[in-house]
Amino acid sequence: MLSEMPATAAIEVIALPKPRLKGGMSLEEAIAARRSKRGYRGEPLRLNDTAQLLWAAQGITGPEDKRAAPSAGALFPLELYLSVTKVEGIPPGVYKYDPAAHSLTLHRDGDRRRELTAAAMDQDCVRFSAGVLIFTAVASRTVGKYGERGRRYIDMEAAHASENVYLQAAALGLGTVAVGAFDPAAVTKCLELPRAHKPVYLMPVGRV
Repeated sequence: MLSEMPATAAIEVIALPKPRLKGGMSLEEAIAARRSKRGYRGEPLRLNDTAQLLWAAQGITGPEDKRAAPSAGALFPLELYLSVTKVEGIPPGVYKYDPAAHSLTLHRDGDRRRELTAAAMDQDCVRFSAGVLIFTAVASRTVGKYGERGRRYIDMEAAHASENVYLQAAALGLGTVAVGAFDPAAVTKCLELPRAHKPVYLMPVGRV
């Protein structure tokens, strides 16, 4: 929590670089290059690249706060966290992404990679990543309108957002993989997630 972090190191809100709307790789090239990559070099991620990945996952792309990934009824049940180990300009910690402000807010300080790796069945892709995107869902936002079938819509939305991250990572020359093998309770405890925020996907990222 914020109170646990030394005042000299505290960065409560980090404004991210504006997302780029043009890149050096076409959509077709990104689709062809998209692969699940589990081996990373251990080098830090650039801040610009990290901001681009977050925007691709859940960034605002149009009026009425429409986002990069489709959402049933535009209810946006997903909440996105970033567990940072090695990202230039961002101290290690767990941060929550704010799509409207395109910023990160400190949620829990310190490098949580060891705990998160244990929660993810000791997978090396988490252990050697520079950062991990954690997709969580507030089910009541969608289930409240659509009933139990809303849970299926949430899973579909998480998959849409995950593929965006895959394609953006490919365009940036980074590696990522969608991880579903994890203990939800352990992830929740490790990251101190709010009770309503249920983890649905982990996506470790690193340079390849």
